[in-house]
Amino acid sequence: MPKGTNNIYMFDQWKKANKNDDGEVIPLFSITDEDDGNVEKEVYQDTLPLLALKNTVLFPGQVIPITIGRTKSQKALQAAEKGDKILAVIAQRELNVEDPQINDLFKVGTIAKIIKVLKMPDGNTTAILQGRKRFELEAIVSETPYKKAKVQPIGLTEIEDLMEFSATISSIRDLAKRIIELSPHIPSEAIMMLQNIKNDNFLLSFIASNLNISIEEKQTILTIDNLADKAKSILTQMDNELQLLELKDQIESKVRGGIDKQQKEYFLNQQLKTIQEELGQNPQTEEIKKLEERAAKKQWPDSAKEAFNRELGKARRINPQMAEFSVTLNYLELLLDLPWDEITTDNFDLNNVKSVLDGDHHGLNKVKERILEHLAVLKLKGDMKAPIICLVGPPGVGKTSLGKSVANSLNRKFVRMSLGGLHDESEIRGHRKTYIGAMPGRIIQSLKKVKSSNPVFILDEIDKIGKDFRGDPSSALLEVLDPEQNGSFYDNYLELEYDLSKVLFIATANSLNTIQPALRDRMEIIQLSGYSTEEKIQIAKKHLIPKQRVNHGLKAKDINLPVKTIEKIVQEYTREAGVRSLDRTIGSVMRNVAKKVAMETEYNPRITPSEVNSILGPTKVSLDKYTKVDVPGVAVGLAYTSVGGDILFIEASKSKGKGRLNLTGNLGDVMKESATTALSFIKAHSESLGIDPEIFDTIDMHLHVPEGAIPKDGPSAGITMLTAITSCLTGRHIQSHLAMTGEITLRGKVLPVGGIKEKILAAKRAGIKKVILCKENEKHILEIEPEYLKGMEFTYVDTMNEVLEHALNS
Repeated sequence: MPKGTNNIYMFDQWKKANKNDDGEVIPLFSITDEDDGNVEKEVYQDTLPLLALKNTVLFPGQVIPITIGRTKSQKALQAAEKGDKILAVIAQRELNVEDPQINDLFKVGTIAKIIKVLKMPDGNTTAILQGRKRFELEAIVSETPYKKAKVQPIGLTEIEDLMEFSATISSIRDLAKRIIELSPHIPSEAIMMLQNIKNDNFLLSFIASNLNISIEEKQTILTIDNLADKAKSILTQMDNELQLLELKDQIESKVRGGIDKQQKEYFLNQQLKTIQEELGQNPQTEEIKKLEERAAKKQWPDSAKEAFNRELGKARRINPQMAEFSVTLNYLELLLDLPWDEITTDNFDLNNVKSVLDGDHHGLNKVKERILEHLAVLKLKGDMKAPIICLVGPPGVGKTSLGKSVANSLNRKFVRMSLGGLHDESEIRGHRKTYIGAMPGRIIQSLKKVKSSNPVFILDEIDKIGKDFRGDPSSALLEVLDPEQNGSFYDNYLELEYDLSKVLFIATANSLNTIQPALRDRMEIIQLSGYSTEEKIQIAKKHLIPKQRVNHGLKAKDINLPVKTIEKIVQEYTREAGVRSLDRTIGSVMRNVAKKVAMETEYNPRITPSEVNSILGPTKVSLDKYTKVDVPGVAVGLAYTSVGGDILFIEASKSKGKGRLNLTGNLGDVMKESATTALSFIKAHSESLGIDPEIFDTIDMHLHVPEGAIPKDGPSAGITMLTAITSCLTGRHIQSHLAMTGEITLRGKVLPVGGIKEKILAAKRAGIKKVILCKENEKHILEIEPEYLKGMEFTYVDTMNEVLEHALNS
């Protein structure tokens, strides 16, 4: 072997020897300290054969085997071997370039000496090269028959701080030892190998070539001229690699611990199983036997029985340790727990049912009547598909609690399922058993919970069902809520048809607008309006006050709320269609009294209206009261809001101008159109109304609705706007204590509007004595309790001219 190879250290076997390319390798040998001094004195030719490497960087002092694949590379090797065995070795930037040019190569490479050329059994040529000295590539002077390059050898610069350099080298040795210990693919003999390397320059080159970093990062280290800077760069890379290895070691330790635990548990379970079999105890067999005993007593359809026997046979064949065993067991238990043919006996005493419903809820007569009708038919016929009822109304009017009351009156079980925010169709139909954690839909789960096939089932907030990429639950409800289909409801988990026709479904909603039309078509819609003040007073007396008194630990003698006090609380401290806020406010009064009772303070149990302010603070709601107006152009309309009815003042004025109509008061498009329609009608009939037609070209009209911060819209203010504008233009006063509501047309017709009950009750509270309505709204007046209409006079009209005749003074 050539001189200088007497101290040869084997580091590791070759790695990734590419047969057809210049493959990535691991350095095998080093030169001696004696040779290291001679290298710097060696002189090389300016032009050398050039060998481009694809997957590695050759460092000075390293001996590596290279498998030669490219023709030009083989010829360069042959030329060097015939000469002084010296050639220039440099790494190329891109691996896929077969004939690299100067821009495809890095600028710095290593002058190498050919140690030996081997002919491999597969016909390839492998050269063992020894790195000698770095060079800078200046130019490629020849391309054929092989690449020849003009090179400039590069030396090393002096180390300024030898002490710091020695400390860095010591740290590198320590890190290298730790990396070898943590790396499973590096043999432990490498630690001894590192200890035998005394030359610092070679140590740095040796470690840099073996770092698990990219070719670009290795090339960067090769270009550093100062050994101290090179040592710091290598130390940084080694620190990063050590951190990665330590993290991998931690993860592998956790995984090994988890596997060991599983193996231990499996071994113990097998031992336990063997012991139990020896003692004649097998919990799985006993569990299956219990299921068989329950099934023998179960009354269910043949389809359910067949499915149970089929799954039971499967459970006997499955290894109890497998996950499928518990899935099958859960399915069998569900089949047994479902109330297939189990129903409760209905209470057919209709008078008793009516008294229970009346006792629990004030008003809501339409709903109560529908329930009684259903029971009456069921009593006479013996069998009838339950109706699907949808209660629509504002929050707090008792839609949900009514369902519980219906269940109590019928002697049925009660189930409530909230649909608000529901997005996943599987919540209704269930998941298929193939999924991990699969379970039946909430309808089947609810029936399993109440153990009855004919409960009262409340589908709460059906108008707030979501719809997204996970499915459309409202479409899944189409089958549930169709009396013609729900006798064979299919749940994906159950994989059987279940009869829901005996279930009395009651859906609740605040609005019909967001309910899917097909779903809305399957339900009987019953509109629930908000409560009047009078109804709220009765509800407070019969239900809210007794309930809050019990909740606060008070006795009947501890508190007395007269009707006037309740009325003040309703009108001045709550503004809602339902009674939730009223319930909370009464609770505040109860807490005030409870404090006095607990502190044994003397007080008067009778709370007068004047005392309410001291308990609840200043009034929170200002109730609109009618105030007499002495100027023309101000009319009173009636409005319907989400919290009940209200009165609305509409003011009209005229000023010099060019015939414009100004509308203010935060009005919606429909309300603005009503104002435009009213003015157009007045212009068309100006002469019959006693108005000079030419005046419209010389004045501007201004229509204003007070409380501009509140948005207002709807067609029901049409006749009110007509009356206000006509009064302003003619100078005729509007009758006092008069309010009106109705839609108008250009033909002069008055059309009916909604929310009549709430509007009329609001008018009475405000002190209105006369109301003008469309003739077709008369039927709605007849639905209101006569006691709420005492002292009020109603005028029904068909045309806009009739409105003006009754509204304006002569």
